[in-house]
Amino acid sequence: MGSKATHSKTGFLIGGTSSGSGKTTLSLGIMAALKRRGFEVAPFKVGPDYIDPGHHRRVTGRPSRNLDGWMLSREYCREAFSRSMDQADLAVVEGVMGLFDGFSGTDEAGSSAQMAKWIGLPVILVVNAASMARSAAALVTGFENFDPELNFLGVVFNNIGSKSHLNYLTEALSVHSDLPCLGGIPRDEALRIPERHLGLVTDEEHILSGTETDHLADTVEAHINLDLLLERAGELHLFRREPEGQTREKTQSVKIGVAMDSAFCFYYPDNLETLEKAGATLAYFSPTEDESLPEGVCGLYFGGGYPELFAEALSGNTAMRRAVKAAADSGMPVYGECGGLMYLSEAITDFDGTRWEMTGCLPLETRMQEKRCALGYREITLKESSLLGPSGTTVRGHEFHYSKPVGEPPEDRIYRVTPRIDRTLPDEGYVKGNTLGSYVHLHFGSSAGVGEAFVARCNAYKESTKR
Repeated sequence: MGSKATHSKTGFLIGGTSSGSGKTTLSLGIMAALKRRGFEVAPFKVGPDYIDPGHHRRVTGRPSRNLDGWMLSREYCREAFSRSMDQADLAVVEGVMGLFDGFSGTDEAGSSAQMAKWIGLPVILVVNAASMARSAAALVTGFENFDPELNFLGVVFNNIGSKSHLNYLTEALSVHSDLPCLGGIPRDEALRIPERHLGLVTDEEHILSGTETDHLADTVEAHINLDLLLERAGELHLFRREPEGQTREKTQSVKIGVAMDSAFCFYYPDNLETLEKAGATLAYFSPTEDESLPEGVCGLYFGGGYPELFAEALSGNTAMRRAVKAAADSGMPVYGECGGLMYLSEAITDFDGTRWEMTGCLPLETRMQEKRCALGYREITLKESSLLGPSGTTVRGHEFHYSKPVGEPPEDRIYRVTPRIDRTLPDEGYVKGNTLGSYVHLHFGSSAGVGEAFVARCNAYKESTKR
């Protein structure tokens, strides 16, 4: 086993030739192995996904930040990356889809390759080498020469059948490319991450026990040349930024309750940090386990997750449902996204057709569907002033769900929704009083002032009730 190096901060992006190449498995294994060596690893994920970052957090013990070329600007991504590296030694960025896959077939927008260039990271290319030998070299050289501005660190072959299989691959690569083979991961069902209807299973369920994390780390230590990888990674360039303003004094603080448990676990760390920087103190609670809201809260935030899988527990926790409804009826600002919207509705009908009563804060019901109901980037524009800002505010986010409202949704909808591609979508953003719910997961970093607007609304409620 190697030891921790004593060089400056370093990092790399792990990109694949396609989805399913093994990026997540390799990323988690490298994170676990480097953490074992004593590195403070900062994890990142390209794209809007919540699930992979949950796995990253479980392995590294640090929040994993999303870097997204459509929701967020280049400047924001660079600063967010640099901010996350303040207390870290090394960055591991997991890519999305194939390395060059993005929004269209004509340019790099939204791709892992674009993000690698924005941040200045070398790329480890993961190749699913099952049933391949010399052809793998042709695939690698195609990727290597596709964009001359991209810097490759090396190649990892996945799904290796035997030592001789890896030898064939390594020989072919050495003849046709100057990129080193960093190693080969053997076929092993124990390394496979199961999938859920939103992609991979969440970290809250969960599959990554200490034993399985150790197995990932052991596999990487045994089959990947980490010393060569670290030697070739080079030094990171962290981007200059203005000193961050001081968090508001606690005398101006307002407490916001954040639902956080197995049913509600999809949050961008940036959103929570934005609320804190705006003066909020976050109080986490469990709608499935707790019987009351945290004392003194003046706002509630329900993120996404899998409420349909915990519908019985959520519905059975009558005390919590009543507490949330009473808070909403009192005018407390309440915001819910996707799974949070479902909990704020009157009821959820699950995949088996069972109807479970929810909080009833919003006048609609939701029902699970066998087929996916929505997938894609969204930009919302506020048609009127709301919890998230004044009329005309635009915020970007992502939508991905298998449920939909039952019957005709309420008329009170304050989002004009625009997808990334040119087509028409119905208005969204269901509102009743000071409660707002939507299927769109918004990233507060895409629009200055959104988090501040929510905190200001919570402060106004605090003043009106003298809490």
